[in-house]
Amino acid sequence: MLQPAEIERLLVVMAHPDDVDFGSAGTIATLTDQGVHVTYCLVTDGDAGGSDRTITRTEVASLRRKEQTAAAAVVGVHDLRFLGHPDGRVQADLALRRDVSRVIRQVRPTVVLGQSPERNLDRIFASHPDHLAAGEATMCAVYPDSRNPFAFPELLEEGLEPWTVPQLWLSGHAVPTDFIDVTDHVERKLDALLCHASQLPDPSGVRVRVRQWMEATAQHFGLAEGRAAEAYRVVQTA
Repeated sequence: MLQPAEIERLLVVMAHPDDVDFGSAGTIATLTDQGVHVTYCLVTDGDAGGSDRTITRTEVASLRRKEQTAAAAVVGVHDLRFLGHPDGRVQADLALRRDVSRVIRQVRPTVVLGQSPERNLDRIFASHPDHLAAGEATMCAVYPDSRNPFAFPELLEEGLEPWTVPQLWLSGHAVPTDFIDVTDHVERKLDALLCHASQLPDPSGVRVRVRQWMEATAQHFGLAEGRAAEAYRVVQTA
C-alpha cells in the first residue's frame, strides 16, 4: 500500500475537469488531510463535454472550471492550473510537454499523478484519446523534459530551473501495482464528483457505480469486504 506520509508535494495532471475526481479524489482527500500540498493541472477546460446545445462552448468551459474548483475544495485542494488546450483534440506534442514541464518546475513535486498513456481495453472509458495524450505528455514531461535544462530553453528564461520528479503514479492503468485505502474518504470523493453536475445526468447512479469500483479495487488488493481503494501503476523515475 502506498504511504502518503512519504509525499511532500503532489502534482495531478489530468485531461479534463472531473477526471481526477472519478479516479483519485479519495487519494487526494487522504493526502491533504495529512498535510500534503496538492496542485491540479487541467490540460483542457472540458469545453467539449456534455450534450447541451443551448449554451456556447465558452460558457461550458467557464462552468466546468467552476465545477472543478468547487470539487477540488471538497478534498482540500485550492491550487489549480488550467492549460487551456482544446478539449477533444489533445495531442502529446511539444507544446503540451512544455506546458506540463513548466508546471512541474513551478510546483517542484515529489510525486506526479497522471493518466495512463496505454489503452485499457477492459475499461475503455479510462482510455479517452485525450487521456492517453495527456498521459503520454505527462510522462515525457516527467522524464526527460522537466529535468533537462536544454529541453525547453524558454523555461530557463522564465527563471524555472530543472526539477527531477522521483515518482509517477498512473491512474487508469490496466495493470496497477499499488493502491491507497480510501475507505474513510468515500463520501468526500462522491461529494466532489457531484460538483460536476453538468456532466452527470444520473448522479445517484454515479454514486453507486463509483462506490462499486472502489470496493472491487480493494478486494483485488486483498482488503476486507467493505473497504474502498484507488489503484495506480507506480513508476520510479529517479
